[in-house]
Amino acid sequence: MTVRPRSGPGRGWLLRLVIAFAFAQGAVSMARPAVSYRALALGAEETAVGVIAGVYALFPLFVAVPLGRRTDHGRCAPLLPLGALLISGGCALSGLVSSLPAMAAWSGVMGLGHLCFVIGAQSIVARQSAPHEQDRNFGHFTIGASLGQLIGPIAAGALISGQGGALGRTSALALLVSAGVCAVALTSLWRIEHRRTTDTRPRTDGKVPVRTILGARGVPSGILVSMAVLSATDILTAYLPVVGEHRSIAPATVGLLLSLRAAATIACRLVMTPLLRLLGRRALLTTSCLLAGLLCAGVALPVSVPVLAVMLAVLGFCLGVGQPLSMTTVVRAAPDGARSTALALRLTGNRLGQVAAPAAAGLIAGAVGVAAPFVLLGVGLVGAAGLGLRGEGRTEQPPTGEGRTDQAPADEGRTKTEPAPAHAPATDAVSDRSNRRSAPGVCPRDRRAARSPRSGG
Repeated sequence: MTVRPRSGPGRGWLLRLVIAFAFAQGAVSMARPAVSYRALALGAEETAVGVIAGVYALFPLFVAVPLGRRTDHGRCAPLLPLGALLISGGCALSGLVSSLPAMAAWSGVMGLGHLCFVIGAQSIVARQSAPHEQDRNFGHFTIGASLGQLIGPIAAGALISGQGGALGRTSALALLVSAGVCAVALTSLWRIEHRRTTDTRPRTDGKVPVRTILGARGVPSGILVSMAVLSATDILTAYLPVVGEHRSIAPATVGLLLSLRAAATIACRLVMTPLLRLLGRRALLTTSCLLAGLLCAGVALPVSVPVLAVMLAVLGFCLGVGQPLSMTTVVRAAPDGARSTALALRLTGNRLGQVAAPAAAGLIAGAVGVAAPFVLLGVGLVGAAGLGLRGEGRTEQPPTGEGRTDQAPADEGRTKTEPAPAHAPATDAVSDRSNRRSAPGVCPRDRRAARSPRSGG
């Protein structure tokens, strides 16, 4: 009888993790526009602002895989308070320093803290969720990110004001407030990681090579789907104000449209479980990416504001599917003992997308027009839909040591001096013995060897 893994005594750990992630993501979402405004107040040009914003994504690229490997062979929970402290420190010091290189450095620290928090949090969800719970739990986990992305920019806009030359002071205030918001996340980081799942994690003799991880079926497609969805979200946030300016849509209306998109993403993740039951994960991932691609390209059309609002609401709902399902795809496809490293590689791909997509969008917008990036993103999402059709890796195997509570094999608790019981031959030996008895022309010596119990059980 197969014992179904359980995620532990209740799901209070997941609720606390979602709350902590909402505060951490909200702080980052507040701080990133505030950093840009403060850099402008200090006399930075557009190029310098882009460099400072890029350091946030580039700096963590060098530590993502080492952090993932460390998490594969140790506990995940220590990365959460470390990440929260780095985010708080990066936000606060970005608001206190008065030089652009220092701001770039502390922006990188903020990005490193966010990376630490996300790797630790995603690894906990993967480790403490049974295979049949992973889609649901990752969906609920990403609600925290959506809440932070919804509230953070609104709070930053309410705090930052450029009137009367006060931009430098108000942006610094927003950064200090974001540091305090992230510090609140520390209050929810208690009893997040179960000791049982830490003790039963897979033991590996060495590191799984990155090439092996990327070669596992399902890992590259999960990374590419995640990159496509995140790039669409980032470009939509960055370039919808530009589209609004060209179509004479008020900035307040553009802000409401972006908030509508974020709210639809939250709604999608709240109903992820019934959608999976209705459609299945492959059909849901493929359909959502395909619809998102068509709608993203449709943003380039000169439609009215009410039609644009409907399109963005449906687009936000579709974009809410890709991130949690791509996490599950990567976790299930990754080799044993390398799931955190695979998640770190996924985050590395996301960071590369965050750097490359805006640069490519800027070049295309300058050469063709501001609506062209949305067409490009639509093509990318349609391509992601094709990747969703290819299926996944080892979906039939539950993650070894990650949330498993079924009993260990009989040999696992036996000392070296205790021989395997002769009355309990291995299943493979029984199968081999039956095959040899039924096969014609088998040597009697082989039959006697097949009857002998294996020394290792």
